[in-house]
Amino acid sequence: MATEFDLTPPEVPEPTLFDNVLRYGLFLAAIFQIVCILSILLPSKSSEPEWEQPELKPADVTKKQKPATPSSGKKAKKESKKKR
Repeated sequence: MATEFDLTPPEVPEPTLFDNVLRYGLFLAAIFQIVCILSILLPSKSSEPEWEQPELKPADVTKKQKPATPSSGKKAKKESKKKR
């Protein structure tokens, strides 16, 4: 019943260049994800969000509206019907 166990630590190979690149790449990806999440969660410094800022003032809207004019194609059709 007295069996001998091998208590020597297993040999661990030295990390290769690929292992190092993979390790540091994962660290950089984790840092990038944390920065992205923090940019979403932290409030912005502007008082209004972009989607609530008005694009045009009400006075500008009335100035830029033009009356609807029928297209030239519709006029030509009406004139040709009148000629018949």
